[in-house]
Amino acid sequence: MSNTNHASESQDSHKPQKSQESRTGNEDSGNGGSAPTHRMSPVQLLREARAQLAELAGVTAESVTSFERTEDGWSLEVEVLELERVPDTMSLMASYLVELDTEGMLTGYRRLRRYERGRADGRRSGGQ
Repeated sequence: MSNTNHASESQDSHKPQKSQESRTGNEDSGNGGSAPTHRMSPVQLLREARAQLAELAGVTAESVTSFERTEDGWSLEVEVLELERVPDTMSLMASYLVELDTEGMLTGYRRLRRYERGRADGRRSGGQ
């Protein structure tokens, strides 16, 4: 009888753990797993958003300037390098609005504005 229990334990020992981890989100290491969980840390959410935006839009995220929770998930404003120029102050930058669902998956993005890296922000007084 112990052989039967041992065999069933060895067969079942891996499956319940994986399904339980994906349901509860207790495993939050960020080192594996194909799908993010509901309990991702803010840093993990930002990394995931930057990676997904880079893959979809083909742009390099340089910084996240806004990050907030919404009813549907998360909303971020991400500054990206769109066109590298010499000197660097003439490189073309853009600000993107990125939306994530509650699991950290990108649901949409749009470019808000484009500007040269060396230019003052036009939305503030004193800008062009």
